[in-house]
Amino acid sequence: MLLNEFHFIRPHWLWGIIPCLLLAVVIVRNKLKQGNWSAVCDAELLPYLIQAKTTTPSRFAITTGTLAALVAIFALAGPTWERLPTPIFRNESALVIILDLSLSMDAQDIKPSRLIRARFKIADILKQRKDGQTALIVYAGDAFVVTPLTDDSATIESQLAALTTDIMPEEGSNTPLALKKAFSLLQQAGLQQGQVLLVTDNVDTDLAVHAVNKLGGYNLSILGVGTPEGAPISLPEGGFLKDKDGSIMMPKLNIADLAQLAHTGNGVYWTISDDDTDVKALLAAITKPVVQQGAASKSLLADLWDDKGPALALLVLPLAALSFRKGLLCWAVLVLLPLPKNSYALDWQTLWQTKDQLAQQAYTQKQYEQAADLFENPDWKAISQFRAGHYQQTIDTLKNNQPSALSAYNQGNAYAQSGQLPEAINAYQQALSLNPNDEDAKYNKALVEKELEKQKKDQQKQPGGSGSQKDQPPKPEPQQPQDKPSEPPNDPGQKQEQSNPSEDQLDPAKENHPEDPKPDAKPKPEPKDPSKKDQPEADKPQAAEPQKTAGDDKESATPAEAKPTAEKLQADEN
Repeated sequence: MLLNEFHFIRPHWLWGIIPCLLLAVVIVRNKLKQGNWSAVCDAELLPYLIQAKTTTPSRFAITTGTLAALVAIFALAGPTWERLPTPIFRNESALVIILDLSLSMDAQDIKPSRLIRARFKIADILKQRKDGQTALIVYAGDAFVVTPLTDDSATIESQLAALTTDIMPEEGSNTPLALKKAFSLLQQAGLQQGQVLLVTDNVDTDLAVHAVNKLGGYNLSILGVGTPEGAPISLPEGGFLKDKDGSIMMPKLNIADLAQLAHTGNGVYWTISDDDTDVKALLAAITKPVVQQGAASKSLLADLWDDKGPALALLVLPLAALSFRKGLLCWAVLVLLPLPKNSYALDWQTLWQTKDQLAQQAYTQKQYEQAADLFENPDWKAISQFRAGHYQQTIDTLKNNQPSALSAYNQGNAYAQSGQLPEAINAYQQALSLNPNDEDAKYNKALVEKELEKQKKDQQKQPGGSGSQKDQPPKPEPQQPQDKPSEPPNDPGQKQEQSNPSEDQLDPAKENHPEDPKPDAKPKPEPKDPSKKDQPEADKPQAAEPQKTAGDDKESATPAEAKPTAEKLQADEN
């Protein structure tokens, strides 16, 4: 034991000694007053009025109780004199945040504006990022370093409010230059690994990809700000920003290009959300805790001391027991015995299986409502919601999911089933931009485009340009997804008001389908189930290998299979 290193880890607890001693003095004085009969009786009469008894037990209880309280206070203060040789665990990841200050960031498709929402998200990231170095770069036509790499996130946060589009001397959106400056900051700091977070609404993909390829070991993640629909850009003097032809500019969020750029930079892409889902996902991708090892770590010891307080607290037990009055412990036990203890039922299924595994069992048994409630994986959850007929819930689930060709395809199917044909076309287009070889998305997109065009023509033929709801051509009825086209819910003998394109027009490669479309079958998008590689090994349900159906060259799969392929939309036959 080294006396020069003896100290208390939590010294503020020592203030408890003062009220403890004061309480002991008050108790002793009260005891003395209770036994002081000489103030009210003559001394000659006291031997005859007071029976002889000792006050030792009472004084002993007060003494032991006070001593136990003092020992407890010292234990809470945490006496220590020995340092623990623990290496430092610290986050050594460096993060360079790049904020787009081009004029398009003033668009108000998300309120109050794209730029203000982006600043809020950056502030949230800085607050939740406890350690690690952070830098901030802003750019428009040119790029500038606002704050170099620093451990003081509060400095960066204090400057966010002053970042507006009108402070930039040159208009434009020079993303490659901003990426180059971020690369230089990380290199100058001598860091072999680092993270770059780009907060923007649009990039020139070709030029940006060339700059990303030069990042080397640094990863690029992107936070997309805005909506695919876009909004005009308000000018301070009034009106909206126009292009060279005099048309109002409507900058739109190009999710597909941004997601592809993040994939090229070995990072993640997230569209800005109303909650903190995007912030948590980005922090999970950019935070890398590192443990110091080797000779250099010997001089980097955490200020961690061996707390002797728990050992000292053991002395309180015998002292507290001696301070109790006779029979008090027995009464304490009797008081505590009637108190009921909460009993919790244990489901034997949850003891051996995860929620995803239970959900997969319900999914295989076609209990899609239960599966949708149990699934934690968003892709499988969306598939279950789709098959349960909850198309809007499917859309909402996939909107919060990380963009991918699979989720965009399934989102398009949900839009189509709910009758939102323009949104379905946009979703299929996004799926094709991420995976140009997706034949299912091409087929469904073409079919929905034909259906939408036919509805427009039918509306134009009606008097007045639009008719009542009963005169408009019927939309495809949402049906429960099945493994093959099902009969329409209408009466087979009833003639339909509209005729869909024939199967030869809709599907040039119809021989590759598991089954030719039945007469009068309506377009029926099918979702793709998430592939096995998207599931964690331990938590996701095990699945059988896909089986080929007789007479079919394409692999199809049942809901229990890990990598089923989607059926193409089927169409009504004239």
